[in-house]
Formats: sequence, structure tokens, C-alpha cells
Amino acid sequence: MKPLVAIVGRPNVGKSTFFNRMIGERLAIVEDMPGTTRDRLYGDTDWNGREFTLIDTGGLELGNGIPVGQVGLHGQPGDLMNHVMSQAQLAIEEADVIVFMVDARSGITAADEDVAHQLRQTQKPVIVTANKADNKDRRMDAVEFYSLGLGEPIVISSIQGVGTGDLLDRIVEELPPAEEMEEEEDEDIIRISIVGRPNVGKSSLLNAITGSQRSIVSDVPGTTRDAIDTTIEFEGRKIRLVDTAGIRRRGRIGAGVEKYSVLRSERAIERSDVSILMLDASEGLAAQDTHIAGAIHDQAKGVIVVVNKWDLAQEQRKAEREGIFAHPNEEIQSAEEYRDILAEGLKFIPYAPIVFASAKTGYHVKSILEAAVKIAEMRYLRVPTSRLNELVQEATRRHSPTVIRHKPLKIYYATQARVNPPTFVFFVNDTEAVHFSYERYLENRLREAFSFRGTAIRLQFRPRSAKERDEKR
Repeated sequence: MKPLVAIVGRPNVGKSTFFNRMIGERLAIVEDMPGTTRDRLYGDTDWNGREFTLIDTGGLELGNGIPVGQVGLHGQPGDLMNHVMSQAQLAIEEADVIVFMVDARSGITAADEDVAHQLRQTQKPVIVTANKADNKDRRMDAVEFYSLGLGEPIVISSIQGVGTGDLLDRIVEELPPAEEMEEEEDEDIIRISIVGRPNVGKSSLLNAITGSQRSIVSDVPGTTRDAIDTTIEFEGRKIRLVDTAGIRRRGRIGAGVEKYSVLRSERAIERSDVSILMLDASEGLAAQDTHIAGAIHDQAKGVIVVVNKWDLAQEQRKAEREGIFAHPNEEIQSAEEYRDILAEGLKFIPYAPIVFASAKTGYHVKSILEAAVKIAEMRYLRVPTSRLNELVQEATRRHSPTVIRHKPLKIYYATQARVNPPTFVFFVNDTEAVHFSYERYLENRLREAFSFRGTAIRLQFRPRSAKERDEKR
């Protein structure tokens, strides 16, 4: 688990420029106009052997708050600034280290003092960073930032790269010890995360799961400082529900912040074996749902798609048929129609089982846990090497590999390299001759033979070494 470092500060102090330099990609839009970055962006980087996730936030403006619709500081509409404030405050909640960026050209502003006051309330390490110190005079003048009461400022120029190494050294010094971020390995525990957009019923499902179990083992700290994992026993198996603190706490967050769940969801997914992706039956599939599903697939985790509030959707559908009222959106689909919609929108995880449930009434909650246990077991399935190579030979006989640049692909042999997730290595004549469509074909053949229902599997292609070629001769 990588620690989190949040970059916060008022608009236009250079947070995105520093973020882009550290990540090495132009992920944040950089313009010389206040308030360009409105949502949190995050990316992984490393320094001196420590990896961490860097979060770029929108400008943080504090004070008495701005009514929605009115123009706030820097000419920003009040609702937009409230949104930006919430994004930054959420990043602060999640972070292990906070980089408070100020502008060495303009000196201390009232907004800086407001932000500093907020940061002094946190118990987390705060590093004051005076950016845009592009010459000697500005570097000398940066001593005034001592008065913010947050310790010695680090002086940098994000554009020139001056001082960024010193800042990274300081960040690494303040990170939690690496051993605190490590996950304990215990194959007997099934780790399950409940993820999804706000208000889809994650807390209700958590309550249904823990409320229906009389043998809650414990609430224990997770790898992040404020994460709580809840451990239960289900049909003789120990299950750890990952980061239930994040599920419970989100009700306190103000309305209008849609994207805050992505960061916490991805971290919970990383720590789990199986993720329960919750959807709201009355809202259908949203872009945020596919984003989270993509994160599950990219991390090769197990997944169950839970269509929550199905009882309410069915009641609405019945009322529509009887002409009592018209649903404001589209007509609520039947389960078969809903499956077709999900199959199209989530076609990159066709292996995911779909469960129609109601966390509020407990409908199919047990089925969700049963499916999670089966998927977790499937992730530890080992395929004998002889059986695997028989399957590969049969697959290549049925469908010859695609020829790329007049060079046919040859698969010499395959082996399963690991479990959780199941990972298969194919030794080939040329890795560049592997077309994505043929890789998908091989995956489909593996699933036909061994199922792997509910879990991603990984296929890796490697060239056979000269030594192996000689031995084969």
C-alpha cells in the first residue's frame, strides 16, 4: 500500500506544475489562470526507494463560505469554489503527508493564512513549500512564510526544477515507516471491499452483512491511518471487510462532490481480494461505475456486480405498468434487460457475476457473500502444467495465431506463475507478434476450461531464452 501525499494551497500557486514534474506526465492542465484544477488528480511516483501517491487538488479557499451562485474569491462562482474546497479537504483527510504550497512572488495572502489555520488543526505532517522562487531575491524573501506557524518552508521553483529534490527528501522523511504500510499476508482471510458511487447503498450493505452475522470478530486498523477493517466469520470462513471507515464516514460529506469516492475506492480495491461493485438499480450504469470497474479489472481483482435497491426498482416498474405514475427517467428494466445493459457497459469484465439485491431488506445479501467466497477460492486455483499445455496446443490447432508483420507467433509452452490473481506465462518466439485479439482468445479458452468466474486473470508473454532453445534441441 502506497502512502498518500496531498498538494494543497490557494489557486495558481503552481500545484499542478509541481505535480506534473513529479509524475512525469502532463496529467494536470496547467494555465496561468486561477482555479484551473477543479478535481483531485493523483499519480504514483518514487524517491530514494520509497513509492507514494501524489494528489493534486484544486485551490483551497477557506473562510465563512460562499453562497451557491454568488461569485467568490478570484471571480469563481460560489458553488464551484465550494466544490474545490471539498475536494482539497477530502485529500487532506486521506493524506499521510500534506504539502502546503504558497507563492514566493506574492508573499503571504489572507487566503494563505486561512489555509494555514486549517492545517494547524491536523495532526498530520505539513510541509510549507514556497514555489516560484525563481531568483535569489525571492528565495531570500521566502523566510516570511515562517510566520504561518507550520515550520521551516522549503523553497522551490517547479518550472525550473530548483529545490524539488530537497522537497522530495523532506516528504520521504515524513512518510509513515514502510512496515506500517505493508499488508499482512494471510491466505485464510478473504479480503472484500465494498465500492461504488456515493449513495448507492454501501453503508446499508455493510450494516446488512455485519448485522446478520452474530460473530463479528473485530474492527481493526487498516494500513492507512484512519481506515478500519471489519472482520467477520461466514460459514466457517474468516472475511475481512476492507476500509469500512470510509464507507461509514462519507455521510458527513456535503452534497455535490461526486468524484471523491474514486481515490478511496482504488485504495480499498488494492487491499482486497474481491470487490463488491454496487450500483443503484434506479439510476442505471454511470461513467463513475465503469471507472471503478476498470480499476478492479486493472488490478486483476475478483469482482461481484451488485444491483442494489432492486426491490424499489421493481415497485416502481409495477406502478408504471399499472399507470400509477411515470418514472422521471427511463422505464425500470427487467432483470434480463438490466443484465444486457450491464453486459454492454461492463464488457471488459464479462466474468463478473451480477446479483440483484436489496441491502435494506437483506434480499440476496447472503448470496453476495457466498459468491465472494467462491471467487476468492477460484483465485487460488492452480492448473497443472501438462493440462495447461494440452489446452494451449488444442487452442492453436483450432485457431492459428494472427500473423503480424509477416512473422507468425509461435507458443513454445506455458506455465502458471502464481495465484491470487491466477497468472499464466507463455514463452513465445517474439512478444511483438502477440496480437491483443489472440491474447483475448487464449483467455477465453482458459475460462472455458477452468472457469475463473468472478476473477481477472493475467496473461504474460516472454521470449524463450537462448539457453532454453539449446536445451530443447
